Amino acid sequence: MHQHGGHGPDVAAGAFPTGVEGLPEAGRSAMLELADGELLDLRLAPVVKRLGDATVRMLAYNGSIPGPTVRVRQGSEIVVQVTNAGDMDTTVHWHGLRLENRYDGVPHETQLPIPVGGSFTYRLKFPDPGLYWYHPHIREDYGQELGLYGNIVVDPVEPDYWPPVHREIVLTLDDLLLEDGKIAAFSRSETNYAAMGRFGNVLLIAGEPDLSLTARVGEVVRLYLTNTANTRVFNVQLPGARMKLVGGDSGRYEREELVEEVLLAPSERAVVDVLFDQPGQLTLEHRTPNRIYTLATITVGEEQATPPLATGFEVLRSAPELLAERQRIDSYLAAPPDKTLALVAEMDDLAGVAAGAGSVVYACPMHPDVTSEQPGRCPQCGMKLLATAAPATATYACPMHPDVTSDQPGRCPKCGMKLLAAQLAAGHDAAAMQHDHSVGGHHEHGGHEHGEGHEHSSDGGQGEGHGHNAGDGIEWEDDMVEVNRLTTTANMRWMFTDRTAGAGSGAIDWRFTVGDRIKIRLVNEMDSDHPMHHPFHLHGAGRFLVLARDGVAEPNLVWKDTVLVRTGQTVDILFDVTNPGLWMAHCHIAEHMQSGMMFSFTVARGQAATR
Repeated sequence: MHQHGGHGPDVAAGAFPTGVEGLPEAGRSAMLELADGELLDLRLAPVVKRLGDATVRMLAYNGSIPGPTVRVRQGSEIVVQVTNAGDMDTTVHWHGLRLENRYDGVPHETQLPIPVGGSFTYRLKFPDPGLYWYHPHIREDYGQELGLYGNIVVDPVEPDYWPPVHREIVLTLDDLLLEDGKIAAFSRSETNYAAMGRFGNVLLIAGEPDLSLTARVGEVVRLYLTNTANTRVFNVQLPGARMKLVGGDSGRYEREELVEEVLLAPSERAVVDVLFDQPGQLTLEHRTPNRIYTLATITVGEEQATPPLATGFEVLRSAPELLAERQRIDSYLAAPPDKTLALVAEMDDLAGVAAGAGSVVYACPMHPDVTSEQPGRCPQCGMKLLATAAPATATYACPMHPDVTSDQPGRCPKCGMKLLAAQLAAGHDAAAMQHDHSVGGHHEHGGHEHGEGHEHSSDGGQGEGHGHNAGDGIEWEDDMVEVNRLTTTANMRWMFTDRTAGAGSGAIDWRFTVGDRIKIRLVNEMDSDHPMHHPFHLHGAGRFLVLARDGVAEPNLVWKDTVLVRTGQTVDILFDVTNPGLWMAHCHIAEHMQSGMMFSFTVARGQAATR
């Protein structure tokens, strides 16, 4: 498999351009309804976008962020001509589509990269109803972060596939990291923020930091939700309205269910019907264990929606094709896995990286235990910190639990993370606070600067929302900003290890045949330099059902292409193999994939026997 992270010949040295002069302003995404056989011209080019007080250079498909929403009918076929007017080679990956392999958009495997000034023609078929999306597959950490994403809605041929609604809205969920009014710098030569992924401090919905929507009393609105963020997991809630989960990555759920929240890892999708039964102003929110972020405001007017659909909203329907699958998977639940894939990390000692600016630390003469990597003042007495030589003997601490220290390398007994040089671990708190505070009051509630009664915590009021502490296996924020910034593809290696054959990422040699049904066990191992959640994605060789999480059978089936594997969790999936070719599997945290958490597998033509 060809690595396409950041060191290939198509990537020039130096920084990406940031100038905005002469660029067109980014527009709103258009809905393009395409009939069978139609042609879509898709052009990638830079735009300028206003984000609060900041004016930044971003990238767009057809001049909008997100790119146009493509709406097609199940079973149709369209042609997409992609032109690259950006600043580096690119491809387009049609995420979740079971399509012909040569149009999957993986550079050097299914196609040559599209050079700047070049073009490529894709031919797309849509065998499955549901919600899909498209994005680059070269340096996603850069292109996707800068706005290169768009949705595809595939309408089912079955007339009553979805329950009735008054209207539909397509929404992407994203974040963007701004520093001093600019998008945080990228390197052409390597990916940074490789440990945690690049968490943003400005949240975007449908490409906007402040989105306002309207609804009518009694209206039922279908929300198509896609998480396009590099690494952030979204927990979507809408207090004051009723939500019904009807669909996921690739079509409808086995059973519709009323929910209070919808959890979406990077690249996951959800189809949610919302009933607005009372007038007033509502807030669509992203809730973590200790913060509430505003995604959008929804004003529900007094006007009554017609025809009345509230009674039908109460009906929780079942999907017969998935009820049939439920009967078929019993033997797979009890069977051993055909493949076992471990998710692990190796992190180099970063002390040398941190000392690149000189082996100097700053300390308070009155309180020698107060030290910092940067000049400043003592928080205890206010005295200026003075430069002093770095300690000759190294001490190690956990970035997530700085009270855990050792004079020897090792792992944190609380969370399993590799202990780092103590000055790095101690320095992450201030950086994390600065990172969080740059979010701004119109995006976040319950932070230190607001003092409002919106803060939630799962640790008895200690205010720690980190996944290891909250016990939910999700990293909700970048709580080790300074360490994360120093991690790159050179010093952080994310890997898959095939525990079935004892092979690592580069040696994984999975070979399947069309018609196979393969039970794959995903093990997110705690014996890792940085245990963290991972959204595992399989390209269009097929689709899968989640069988069980930590041995507990999945209660509600839906066809998927991405599954969130929380820290320390084991997830069993049943992969239904349908398309021949050379395909990718990878973590959909962009920085993790760029750091090596990917491999390719082959599918041969033919019909295999199924269990």
